[in-house]
Amino acid sequence: MSTDGHRVHGRMVSPVLVGRDGELERLVTAVTVPPSVILVEGEAGIGKSRLVTELAARPEVAGRRMLSGGCNQIREPFPLGPVVEALRSRSEDLAGAALSPVAGSLRALLPELAHVLPQPPEPLDDRAAERHRLFRGLSEVLAALGPALLVVEDLHWADEQTVEFLAYLLAKPPATLSVVLTCRGEEASAAVRALTARPADTLTHEHIVLTPLDERRTRELAAAILDSREISEEFAAHLCLRASGLPLAIQELLALLRSRGVLIPWGGGWARRALEELDVPSGVRSSVRERVGCLSPAARAVAEAGAVLQLASPVAVLIGVTGLSSEDAAGAVDEVLDSGLFVERDGMVRFRHVLAAQAVHEGIGLGRRQTLHAAAATAVQGLRPVPLGQVAYHLRQAGRLGDWVDAAVKAADSAFELGDDAEVARLLEDVLRHADLAPERRAALTIRLGWAASELLHLPDVGDLLAEALDKAPPGPVRGELRFLLGMQLEVTRTDPARRYRMFTDALEDLAERPDLAAWTMVALALPATMDVPSHERLGWLERALETLPEAGDPMTRLLVLSKVAMVFTVAGDPRWAELTDRVVRETGGYAGRRREVSAYRSIGDEACFSGHHEVALRLLTKALESAASADVTGGMEFRCRASMTMVAYCRGAWDGLGEEIEALRHGRSDRPVEMNLLDAVAACLSPAPGRMDAAQDLLREVVQRVGAMGDVDLLPFPVSMLLRVATARGEAAAAIAETSEAVAMWEANGFWPVGVRAVPALAEALLAAGRPTEAAEVVDRYESRLPGVDAPLAPAALRQARGLVAAAERRWSEGAAHFAASAAAFGGVSAPYEAAQANEQAAACLFALGDAAAADTLKAATTVYGELGARWDLDRATQLARRWGLRPSSPAPARSVAGDSLSTRQRQVARLAAQGLTNQEIAREMFLSPKTVDKHLGAAMRKFGARSRTELARHLDHPAGP
Repeated sequence: MSTDGHRVHGRMVSPVLVGRDGELERLVTAVTVPPSVILVEGEAGIGKSRLVTELAARPEVAGRRMLSGGCNQIREPFPLGPVVEALRSRSEDLAGAALSPVAGSLRALLPELAHVLPQPPEPLDDRAAERHRLFRGLSEVLAALGPALLVVEDLHWADEQTVEFLAYLLAKPPATLSVVLTCRGEEASAAVRALTARPADTLTHEHIVLTPLDERRTRELAAAILDSREISEEFAAHLCLRASGLPLAIQELLALLRSRGVLIPWGGGWARRALEELDVPSGVRSSVRERVGCLSPAARAVAEAGAVLQLASPVAVLIGVTGLSSEDAAGAVDEVLDSGLFVERDGMVRFRHVLAAQAVHEGIGLGRRQTLHAAAATAVQGLRPVPLGQVAYHLRQAGRLGDWVDAAVKAADSAFELGDDAEVARLLEDVLRHADLAPERRAALTIRLGWAASELLHLPDVGDLLAEALDKAPPGPVRGELRFLLGMQLEVTRTDPARRYRMFTDALEDLAERPDLAAWTMVALALPATMDVPSHERLGWLERALETLPEAGDPMTRLLVLSKVAMVFTVAGDPRWAELTDRVVRETGGYAGRRREVSAYRSIGDEACFSGHHEVALRLLTKALESAASADVTGGMEFRCRASMTMVAYCRGAWDGLGEEIEALRHGRSDRPVEMNLLDAVAACLSPAPGRMDAAQDLLREVVQRVGAMGDVDLLPFPVSMLLRVATARGEAAAAIAETSEAVAMWEANGFWPVGVRAVPALAEALLAAGRPTEAAEVVDRYESRLPGVDAPLAPAALRQARGLVAAAERRWSEGAAHFAASAAAFGGVSAPYEAAQANEQAAACLFALGDAAAADTLKAATTVYGELGARWDLDRATQLARRWGLRPSSPAPARSVAGDSLSTRQRQVARLAAQGLTNQEIAREMFLSPKTVDKHLGAAMRKFGARSRTELARHLDHPAGP
């Protein structure tokens, strides 16, 4: 018998763990300090499962419930499989547990636990909200089972919902839960790696990488398996070389040598033929095939059936695949079990290791292999529930492609009902890429794929499939929908704007019967782009969308269209944006609970921020962020909302910790360019600092080029303005004007005057520095002439600042000082303290030239803000101005507390909320930060005080002098 209770012939595995003592101790230590997460990584056959098995036997974990589940290579359209496997047999442990109604939502997922779960809550009509409730229920059950250890093996094969749940769980794990994950590192997706890449400070974390055994450890393993101390160094070296140090391969090669009869006990050691005569194959495949070849014909048939099935299966299913009689098959199953190739658990049999199953599978001839897969497809259909993923897999392997398509589509239907868009997209993409389909069916399945893909955070590249279906689609609504979906794919990926525009315009020809999609398409045509489309034409699409909107019956589509129209009206300065925004708020009851509601609030909030409505943006994005996590458990909406909040923080002068927040988000899960452009733009605007100006200018230049190329026109004024200011200060104004001229032309051509006016002061300053004062005045005049009747809250402040620059360049100091003072006041009125400080600095320069005593106080107002913001480049410049006029500037109040503990303002805010008993998640919601940023600030505060708990931290905050 092996250590795990599986049946073997002789000893096929070592009774003791060899060569992993250090790794096991690290694993035990981390597991016993919950909440914790440990990733065990290594190639196939390296011993990941054995390490976890040994963990379960350690006395340190005896008081913890072991909850184990594994991911399979053959995927089922049933999400969260390993988590379900870990929990389905725990009804006795949950009996009497105080569970909330949320846990009742698990009844359908875990029918085995239905009798111990509360009654299910009322169903929601939002799939994302249902999934969030499901995740909450699972987390609550795991907490009720604590102290517990959740083991998820082979995570490289996990479905997206399992990965999403683990991310949700690890963001706020139950206090008594430890999680162990195993995976093959080379096969793990980016999402799997992200689970443990940046763990919370409050989470104990270990990353254990298992490496191949060396010759000494190989010798020890062979001695343990053969129950002998007499293993020569020569034999161990040969074995290590042939097995590449993989424990599984070492076991298989020793089993092969034993089956050949060349390992003979003799005198306490092992007699054997000369090693060079053994012809021992490398690795696992050949040795496994040779061992199977030594079995009886019936046992070989059973082994081949097990290789085809791949997964643990009931004996009846296994026999059904072989075609043997029950009597013959029963003896054959026992023979394979006795050989050590199979293991049995709970009436299910499978190969001991997937590599062995693969080796046997690859050795079966094509014709017989297809016959066996066809038999397997029939056999597994007798299981309940029918494993649709297995059925589809076997039909495909059998070469029955038509039946495979039908089964895969059924699996996609099941995945859709369960809200698993990622699995729907995976299944349909596979069918569309590999099956010969009639045009009508291809079009229908491609449309389903397009919508499923659009819901995912990581958008799959299915543009070629949409185009292929479109080529064969007849005129009408189907063709229109395909064109729309292809246009949306190009919009999200920011590729080929001309083709995107053409897709949307052509789609309208076929969408007369689909007013909802027609209105959505019209809005898409109104969005800014890199191509030359007159602004009046784009705005005309918005008018048409509003006219079409009453015919759109779907409330979520209507909400989306309203928000997108309001969004474009905002950057175009059309006052109707406010009325439409109020309508969105009314129709949602002031609460963004669903995914598209969150998206609506975020879309308007983004453009409100860009246009200078900073407080409106803060309110809308705060509402969006409050519900983002529950509306979309993938984290996509929360990521996008937090990215948007970084720009609001930049505009409103909330810079403390902003760089850290951006860095945390840039390492997030989104690969969509829109959010990354926004984060990079804010980071670039924060980058100018003494000693780093070359790097800052290069970064700003790169961001301007990339954002412009991708058509994010509304974002351009931020990096353009900062690039012009930096270049002007360094005597490179003319070059910067040339570099940014295309960007300026883009937002002007799109009619985004309320957004572009933000950059007018920097552009005027650069033109003046380049010796082009007439052009500077013309720029100001041009914007002033375009803005009457336009809702542009930044215009009064920006244009007065630009007028002040023109006046100051002509040494009209009094006029310049007046313009700058008015500008500073106006910027303050729209919550733009950084721009207000610049205007005050420029006003002080004029007042110094006039000999006005108010200059010093005006400059101090600027330096105080610069100091609070941490704007070192601006602070150095203002300090130099003071010194030129004979003043010794006082040090501005730093952006830190004065309690002597060197905490930043943000660290102190986080520490106080933590001391009041708020969790990290609650602090994150309160301060509009990511939980990881909260962890970082809290950890820094506790380290600075030397506090070991939140209670101790509270004492330090109440008595800042400390002990």
